[in-house]
Amino acid sequence: MLNQNPVWKTLLVLIVVFGCALYALPNIYGEDFAVQISADRDAQVNQQTVEQVSQSLAQADIDVKRIESANDRILVRVFDNDAQLAARDALQTALGDNYIVAMNLAPDTPEWLASIGGAPMKLGLDLRGGVHFLMEVDMNSVLEKAIEDAQGDFRTALREEGLRYRTVRASENTIEIVFRDQETLDSAEFFLKNRNRDFTFEERSDLRLVAIFSELRLAEIKDYAVNQNITIIRNRVNQLGVAEPLVQKQGADRIVVQLPGIQDTAKAKEILNATATLEFRMVDQRNDIRDAINGRVPPSSELIEDRQGIPQLLEKRIMLSGSHIIDANSGVDEYGVPQVNISLDSEGGSMMSRGTKGNIGKPMATVFIEFKPTDKVNSEGKTIFVEEREVINVATIQAQLGSSFRITGLDSPAEARDLALLLRAGALIAPIQIVEERTVGPSLGKENIELGMTAIKWGMALVLLFMLIYYKAFGVVANIALVANIIMIVGVMSMIPGATLTLPGMAGIVLTVGMAVDANVLIFERIREEIRDGRSPQQAIHHGFDSAFSTILDANITTFIAGLILFAVGTGPIKGFSVTLMIGIATSMFTAIVVTRTLVNLIWGGRRVEKLAI
Repeated sequence: MLNQNPVWKTLLVLIVVFGCALYALPNIYGEDFAVQISADRDAQVNQQTVEQVSQSLAQADIDVKRIESANDRILVRVFDNDAQLAARDALQTALGDNYIVAMNLAPDTPEWLASIGGAPMKLGLDLRGGVHFLMEVDMNSVLEKAIEDAQGDFRTALREEGLRYRTVRASENTIEIVFRDQETLDSAEFFLKNRNRDFTFEERSDLRLVAIFSELRLAEIKDYAVNQNITIIRNRVNQLGVAEPLVQKQGADRIVVQLPGIQDTAKAKEILNATATLEFRMVDQRNDIRDAINGRVPPSSELIEDRQGIPQLLEKRIMLSGSHIIDANSGVDEYGVPQVNISLDSEGGSMMSRGTKGNIGKPMATVFIEFKPTDKVNSEGKTIFVEEREVINVATIQAQLGSSFRITGLDSPAEARDLALLLRAGALIAPIQIVEERTVGPSLGKENIELGMTAIKWGMALVLLFMLIYYKAFGVVANIALVANIIMIVGVMSMIPGATLTLPGMAGIVLTVGMAVDANVLIFERIREEIRDGRSPQQAIHHGFDSAFSTILDANITTFIAGLILFAVGTGPIKGFSVTLMIGIATSMFTAIVVTRTLVNLIWGGRRVEKLAI
């Protein structure tokens, strides 16, 4: 008999709809006001920290919903915004500068639901409130660093080739090399041209050879600096507990950072403005450090203090920078001594291999360099940064190193863990400064949600009423499928890690409601035509669904392609709209064709029907 459901199709509908409903469930539980505590570079989160937090809150007479500790973070949930502000102030005073104390909103999802991956939809800045930063990368520092690296590379290459020179000087985007005679200059020019394709070389008077960065290479250096900083900023904002931060490039040297749910703007600025880098250098053992301390520092070396304030004499030549580190984790060696295992990218592995080949058994230092903003500005009105350097580790090179090596000589497992975290977090290529800041309050976000939900409710109500009046019993089926469609959209949005609901995204949901009904209208009108042509109810249902399928498919595919184009070329609100549009198209196709037909077959299929209520 026509219009009977196979068991697998009924089970498929039940599983898909129930699964989406399950993962849509966290959205009804709301969020708690919370204060998050994470350790800074010189501290760690443990049970003692949890007890200190609990005692501090009790002394401040602050009612706490609960305190959670996981992933090296402590989350304190409170009942209202006033308690949140009081808790932040009390914890900042109690814990000091070694901990990051930030206010945010934490989902109140039940543990049993969170254990299976359930989480509410990520809301954009316009719905949840938060902070928007426009940050600018200091390209002068980027180019100075590139020239400094190239200068050291030229010195090493000419020395290894046996080409003697007087001086190697760097200025702006050029490197000037002065030679002793014309023959050496010609040989060096031929050697360097073949070795360094990123430079153009010009021979000038007084036996000078000038190397100038090519425009293509300058553009690559700037682009790499921005992209590397984007990656590191994403790692940093994780300290603030942001559910779905937006970090993306804007223009040639700017980065947009949006942190939904963040209420502590000052703390966000403090973390994002912290600009640091890492360098690996050899310890200078050829010269006496006592002479350097007394003022006689060799030209090829410099003095840098360690954490205890003890000076270390290091070579100026940088063996490797932290930008080449792709992973780092702490552990112990075969003797139980703490160590840090490091993995480099391919370029970094080659550099480390060349640098350590002739230095086995010699000490290598890890230098932490931080750029701190001052209250001064340059001629362009940009903030001037002060550079601070610190030796955080000195270890002996055990063998020629490559893409993977280990750092030993650490005092404790805690120091190894802290160093691994620092290396893993990465280092900004250049200082950055905030040139624009906007804060969206939670009240405005709440108003946007209420207005968006009102639009969805009214749209749903009018569509449900129309379908019920116009298509009678079949309208009830369409309405059930429409409600299932909304549940599936929310469930899918909650399951996809990168999906964020914005105000334009809510507009996409409203549009999807109309599109979902449109598919049902096509099917039901085709069934009516089949009945008018004299077919039996069962034949009309069968041919109505089959005949309308191609039309529905064509219409939705073209709309889906438009959504893909919007997602590919759009930014911000356009992307938010296109994401919900594409998800809505996929779910509406499933509910309009599969769910609706399954319900119709369950009600009217497989039995004698004289007349359809359509």
